[in-house]
Amino acid sequence: MTQTSRKLFILYVLLFLLLGILFIANILFGSINIPIQYAWKLIWETDPTLEKWQVIIQNSRIPQTVTALLTGMSLAVCGLLLQTLFKNPLASPSIMGITSGAGLGVAFVTLFTGSISAFGFYGYMAVISGALLGAMGVLGIILLCSQWIKNNVMLLIIGIMISYLANSIISLLSFYASAEGIVSYVMWGMGDFSTVNKESMPYFIGFSLFGLTASIFMIKPLNALALGERYAQNLGVRITQARFTLLLTTGLLTAITTAFCGPISFIGLAVPHISRLLNRSSNHVVLIPTTILLGGIITLICNLCTVIFTSGTIIPINVITPLIGAPIILYVIINQKKIAYFS
Repeated sequence: MTQTSRKLFILYVLLFLLLGILFIANILFGSINIPIQYAWKLIWETDPTLEKWQVIIQNSRIPQTVTALLTGMSLAVCGLLLQTLFKNPLASPSIMGITSGAGLGVAFVTLFTGSISAFGFYGYMAVISGALLGAMGVLGIILLCSQWIKNNVMLLIIGIMISYLANSIISLLSFYASAEGIVSYVMWGMGDFSTVNKESMPYFIGFSLFGLTASIFMIKPLNALALGERYAQNLGVRITQARFTLLLTTGLLTAITTAFCGPISFIGLAVPHISRLLNRSSNHVVLIPTTILLGGIITLICNLCTVIFTSGTIIPINVITPLIGAPIILYVIINQKKIAYFS
């Protein structure tokens, strides 16, 4: 085993251990205080004498922890794919306008129906449907443009313009909306991992794992694209097809996570740079697994922070993620030439 392989092995072991510890910690600790010995017991078995706590652990904390884990992994790998595709260290899932598209779909539902909680399950499904339709609608526009526009920078600009357009429409809708609708939309915009319940969990897990698996199969074209499109063509990579697949994968993952959990900020932007700093490499064979693991770790840390500093309440996730992501992005901007793409 070479020195590089040994370092990678140690890194992956540490990341898996940290991921496992944080996963268990997110289940053991929450806004409602449950003694650790009982919480640990209820993870593995049922106990009729602890029915109330059992419902909290198995119906709330475990689904919320799995949702946070997969959301972090999905958004982190999306950020890495986009930063490689656009060769821009500040690219993120929202750069294509998909997040704004999801927000626009939710705005149509919440701003004109008032409090969606009044409609129960149907209100919840309406928000999910609106977010998915809005996100996939924007993705369709981007994919259509990618067939005609071969310049990645131009596609980047189109994504930014779509974001501005969607946000303008949302502002216009807010102007005419009721107070209840505005409150519902603002709450959705703060991000929440608790919206995925047992019924919708299989769909969320299925789509997330499909997108993460697809990203792993993109390692070879990503390595080629990182060296330039001409070099990639010489290696036999079909540039248009690779760009289409990358956009479709990032679009699907972003749409699913945003629809279910709201627009989670900074994870897709910051985590790929932590991965590069740890690996000191631009090889996606190591970057993608590391980014996926780090995405889950960072999101689980953020999710844990939403409950451990409060008593009986939960801090919105988008209050926590900028506290971790913003310093990293500032460091990236200051040291861009040094760490954007290691050779």
